[in-house]
Amino acid sequence: MSATVERRLAQFRAARGSAEASPHPAEPPGKATAQEAAEGQREAATEGPSGGCQAPPGEVVGLVSASLLLLLKVLLWAVLLALFVELELGLPYFVLSLIYWMYAGTRGPAERRQGEMSAYSVFNPGCVPIRGTLTVEQLERDLYYRPATGR
Repeated sequence: MSATVERRLAQFRAARGSAEASPHPAEPPGKATAQEAAEGQREAATEGPSGGCQAPPGEVVGLVSASLLLLLKVLLWAVLLALFVELELGLPYFVLSLIYWMYAGTRGPAERRQGEMSAYSVFNPGCVPIRGTLTVEQLERDLYYRPATGR
């Protein structure tokens, strides 16, 4: 494992030395270029059982850091709740927390990811329903035992 660390340190020093010698404008310290970041991710993904992880680095680390962040938020909320209960303001704090969670949990249509569809078909382009949605036509067909059209 130390050989891997030393090899990566040598690559970093070589890259830093060539970056200092290049005529490009200087970047702020601590900011890696996109090419160096991509090379580092490729190396981390291709490392074997000698000490690297097999999954792409962003997936596992992102999941761990997101769950850790959620845990820290919940703990902070619980500590603040205990503080407000001690100050005899626990109920208003709890109600305001619920209102905030409802507000933060709702996202507008502009905040959807590319290709993500809403559960409500009226908010989708062309009013396209998501898979598994029960339509009126399907319900009528099932109620009256009509054969499916177009199948």
